[in-house]
Amino acid sequence: MPLDFDPDGAADSDAGVFGLPFSEAESALVLLPVPWEVTTSYGAGTSEGPGAILAASGQIDLYDDQVQDPWRSGIHMRAESPRIRAMNRKGKAAAQKVISAGGVADTPALKKALAEANRLGGELNTWVRAECAGLMAAGKVVGVVGGDHSVPYGAFQAAAAAHGSFGLLHFDAHSDTRDAYEGFAWSHASIMRNALRDIPQISRIVQVGIRDYCRQEAEFVAALGPRAKVFPGREFSRARFAGKTFDETAAEVVDALPEKVWVTFDVDGLDPKLCPHTGTPVPGGLEFDEADRILGLVARSGRTILGFDLVEVAPAPGGKDEWDANVGMRLLFRLAAWTLRSRGLAQDR
Repeated sequence: MPLDFDPDGAADSDAGVFGLPFSEAESALVLLPVPWEVTTSYGAGTSEGPGAILAASGQIDLYDDQVQDPWRSGIHMRAESPRIRAMNRKGKAAAQKVISAGGVADTPALKKALAEANRLGGELNTWVRAECAGLMAAGKVVGVVGGDHSVPYGAFQAAAAAHGSFGLLHFDAHSDTRDAYEGFAWSHASIMRNALRDIPQISRIVQVGIRDYCRQEAEFVAALGPRAKVFPGREFSRARFAGKTFDETAAEVVDALPEKVWVTFDVDGLDPKLCPHTGTPVPGGLEFDEADRILGLVARSGRTILGFDLVEVAPAPGGKDEWDANVGMRLLFRLAAWTLRSRGLAQDR
């Protein structure tokens, strides 16, 4: 870190994420941007999330009243991959043909388009897994920045190979356990089903804020038995209406987790007033400080946060405002701070 770096000063125009001066080699935490939204079926724009978050991030104040200067361990965000950008354009064009037609039926051209979208989704998974595995092998903590919620599948695979058994702490409005939604093997709506089916090292999933899901998903999660614990968004509300404190409910979330955790955070797990342009907003959801409180309790519980992903941040069309990016970058900083705290790379203030 340059000797003249002033954490209280304005960010330099050429600074990295959060205005920080760290190179990848100097950083304990490396953020991997994945500009991908091939299978999005409602609102668009989440592939612009990583860039919008980076652009907004210099506006944050680095002083943290909960964790002692977490940025000092080094946080670096890689540049976006042109290859992934190109794959996203190609995959989205193919997927939109299928989505617009309402399925493939027996149409050869649509079957070809579906196969292409699925092939590219598999290729993305391989790329994310290799990038994350390389970072983990180098001793880095990894944060994936999406993109839609399909992007962290390869990161889960890398974490399983590097760390063995772990649990997922899943913040979301949706269960994301549909079976190949709209025919897409790697749909954003199927990420948790795919992960739980194919990655046995994921010992448990704890879902928080879920409030929009179908019968198929409810039955799939119920069939997982003790491997899944769901805290629906309305459960937080009902508990509060009955006089239960938020901390009591949050403690139940933490108690449900195993010792090693990957945090997968879809921004629509928050109240949509905080992320109005996310692809599939749903009324209800957590307040920013409530999500931060849960993350803090996890970090201070003695559990290890192996890494995290933040997905589905979508800036306003046409750059009309930066609210979504502003909230997204602040949530990214909280995820980074608590992850570093859990890894012993930062301490409580």
